[in-house]
Amino acid sequence: MFTGIITDIGTVTRLEQEGDLRARIACAYDPAGIDIGASIACNGVCLTVIERGTDTAPFFDVQISAESVSKTNIGDWREGTRLNLERALKLGDELGGHIVSGHVDGIAKVTDMSDEGDSTRVTFEVPEDLAKFIAPKGSVALNGTSLTVNEVSRTSFGVNFIPHTKIATNWGDTQTGDRINLEIDTLARYVARLQEWA
Repeated sequence: MFTGIITDIGTVTRLEQEGDLRARIACAYDPAGIDIGASIACNGVCLTVIERGTDTAPFFDVQISAESVSKTNIGDWREGTRLNLERALKLGDELGGHIVSGHVDGIAKVTDMSDEGDSTRVTFEVPEDLAKFIAPKGSVALNGTSLTVNEVSRTSFGVNFIPHTKIATNWGDTQTGDRINLEIDTLARYVARLQEWA
């Protein structure tokens, strides 16, 4: 489990298609503190560490199934792509965002960006089957970042990015047309399921 509070920005330094896709991600995490088999959310996708670097060259490798590639924006990764990273939640950690599983529900597309003061308003288009789970002032995870929804229309919604978020994450790199990993709020999913049985 994760919180959607990004703790590092990693960089893809190697991509190799073996049986599955293997990615090497340079990071600022202490490699000695990363266990083989640990889960790290990479742009919101929960991935398993299979190798780690050294103090002088901190990195971790992950193995990515074809299923994960097909359901996320991992197919857009290239060497040099910057990724939002978050280590798995530990008991006693501060829950500053919302509960995030690292299981991407679908892809949101950036359709508009506009500056409002120092912030940037970004509009996303989402598949119709996921749009019903997104509500004004509700939470979503976009590329692993816990964010508050400002407004919603039928299949689109807007989010405001303050300067700190653009600096502390890879959202400062975002452009119109980008494909973004979307994870809907777990509570919204269960509320919708309960309504089906009401």
